[in-house]
Amino acid sequence: MIERTPVLDVVTQVVLALGFVVAVLPFVVVAVAASHDLRDVNLVPMPLIPGGHFLENLTEAWTRADLGHKLFNSFVFAAGVAGGKVIVSALTAYAIVFFRFPGRQLIFWSIFVTLMLPLEVRIVPTYAVAANVLGPYQAILDVTGLTWLIERFAGVHVDLQFGLLNSYTGLILPLVATATGTFLYRQFFLTLPDELVEAAKMDGAGPIRFFFDMVLPLSRNNVAALATIMFLWAWNQYLWPLLVTTEPSHATAVTELKQLIPNVGGIPEWNIAMAGTLIVMAPTLVVVIVMQRWFVRGLIATEK
Repeated sequence: MIERTPVLDVVTQVVLALGFVVAVLPFVVVAVAASHDLRDVNLVPMPLIPGGHFLENLTEAWTRADLGHKLFNSFVFAAGVAGGKVIVSALTAYAIVFFRFPGRQLIFWSIFVTLMLPLEVRIVPTYAVAANVLGPYQAILDVTGLTWLIERFAGVHVDLQFGLLNSYTGLILPLVATATGTFLYRQFFLTLPDELVEAAKMDGAGPIRFFFDMVLPLSRNNVAALATIMFLWAWNQYLWPLLVTTEPSHATAVTELKQLIPNVGGIPEWNIAMAGTLIVMAPTLVVVIVMQRWFVRGLIATEK
């Protein structure tokens, strides 16, 4: 039972108001800085009253960083990662929960342990694989001596090379596996009653039909929640796109914000940088606003 009193209501409202101010204040400062010219934005302290150069700064940031094309790259990257994580994690959790095979719990916990290995920890081997996907197979051929045998008897030197750098595939594919999504789906699938599985078998539904006709529709809130989380995570990725995309044609909007920051000795045009930040941040705000209802349902809903 939740106790409701006038004093507690006032305290709750005050706490919520303070939390709102703390969350919104950085956005307000960025928006105000984006509305000033170069002289005013470098004043100490910076004026907290909006200026009259907002549209001018937005246009300059859009043009200088080529944000139109870079936002498209970011959308493809984020949508591809989110979609891949949703599909892979759903299939993985489905196999672990609904199929009885030896070692399935060991497989799940092996996947779960990878939560302790963030992208930054495994960035070097991941980059090595993306630079040459066939590298491990070449290493096997070299270690077993097959490379020497083929070259000796067939006169063909085997050198397997296939890179994914500077491509959408290289941006997306190494990031589609997720222990978070597998855990989220597994916990939901475990709540589905066994009678549902028995009824599907009596109706003649196979594993694929049961997954697409019953399990996946019941998981729509989880799909929305996971897709929202992973879209935002991928959109804000900086290190991986910076390493994989050495050509500007495949760079993302987040990495291209560096074009708005001057080199050593340059004039810090923070008004242009803040305007570019607002442009890059806008799509994520739209996604959160649009998906908020399904996102909350996917995390806290218990009805089946």
